[in-house]
Amino acid sequence: MSTETVRPLIARLTAGWHQAARPASLREHYARYGPRPEAGRDLPDAVAAAGLTGRGGAGFPTGVKMRAVAAGRGRAVVVANGMESEPASEKDQALLARAPHLVLDGAVLAARAVGADTVHVCLDRERGQQITALMKAVSERERARVDPLPIMVHELPRHYVSSEETSLVRWLNGGDARPVTTPPRPSERGVGRSPTLVDNVETLAHVALIARYGPAWFRSAGSSDAPGTFLVTAAGAVAGPGVYEIEGGTLAGDVLEMSGAVEDGYVLIGGYAGTWHPVSEVARLPMTAAGLRAAGATPGAGLVLPLGPGSCGLVETTRILGYLARESAQQCGPCRFGLPAIADDFAQLTTGRSGDGTLDRLHRRLGVIPGRGACRHPDGAVRLAASALTAFAGDVRAHAAGQPCAAFRQGRAAGLPMPRPRAEGQWR
Repeated sequence: MSTETVRPLIARLTAGWHQAARPASLREHYARYGPRPEAGRDLPDAVAAAGLTGRGGAGFPTGVKMRAVAAGRGRAVVVANGMESEPASEKDQALLARAPHLVLDGAVLAARAVGADTVHVCLDRERGQQITALMKAVSERERARVDPLPIMVHELPRHYVSSEETSLVRWLNGGDARPVTTPPRPSERGVGRSPTLVDNVETLAHVALIARYGPAWFRSAGSSDAPGTFLVTAAGAVAGPGVYEIEGGTLAGDVLEMSGAVEDGYVLIGGYAGTWHPVSEVARLPMTAAGLRAAGATPGAGLVLPLGPGSCGLVETTRILGYLARESAQQCGPCRFGLPAIADDFAQLTTGRSGDGTLDRLHRRLGVIPGRGACRHPDGAVRLAASALTAFAGDVRAHAAGQPCAAFRQGRAAGLPMPRPRAEGQWR
């Protein structure tokens, strides 16, 4: 783990955001960052030298993925993933709402570098304002004739698992927006059976900056094992909810402090497929995959969700597990049967209605589901549930004994974002 000292806040992706509460025009974008450079086949090497990793949650080295697509057989395809289906996350929405041309620059540059002739941008069809704004940005670029290839904007159905990269590929190929098993990965055979680069929109925005300023500039922020900057979303029990741009290596405690979280208590790190921890356990750890590994956590797509004073972590976990069970693709046993069973066990435990065998049964289920699903969705739900049993062990014992905590009895809510229940929607 790096011991370097980093400055928490920085403005690269977020440059100029506070001066204008609207998307930057193409003219404003070029004034802020300079004209877009011509991309060559050496861009994947520059991205690899910069140490850029995916900002959508998986953290895979972007340069490695670009090289694999560029080396594939046939004409490549680039897909910009702006779905952001994690309910608590707002970073991609904020980026597209303020700097759409930075994302589009990155997508076009990546396409030129890997040998693609089309860019697909995938967005949540329920975010009409976002779609309209991005279409306006694309039209502005078309009038200015700045792009050597077409940019196509697609509106996909909203489901938690529909932002998974294989879901996007399946939908673009005419199927449902549900994950498919791998291999092959999209980088090997994706849209139209062509090698396909699927990158999160924040990742592509960083690609645009690396193409302009180079790997050394990118590494001038952050730490040696986490170069560059990251967008993080702070929500829940914070005084200043929103999106922050931080340097790699920034401590989780600094993120909590700058967002106005309570100094003690518990925090959910990484989103609804993440893990619960006492704040004291993670405060001194860098908000990176390597830094949080010591606590068994991962930053995911950059989410920090503190639990409010007096709120019940088991109640919040039960709400989230119910949501994750409803949002599954219903394609395999772990999703169709395992997740609803876990959610029901947790609900019984939380309400103090569990029998003598409920907790043992829950532990057994948590032990057999991981790795058996058609995608990683069940694994994330199990990770969340298991972390809650550990972090809130005292409450677990009390609830299991039929003595729910005061927060449950008083009905206190933690304020974690939760989509409203809806009828099962279409996948196409």
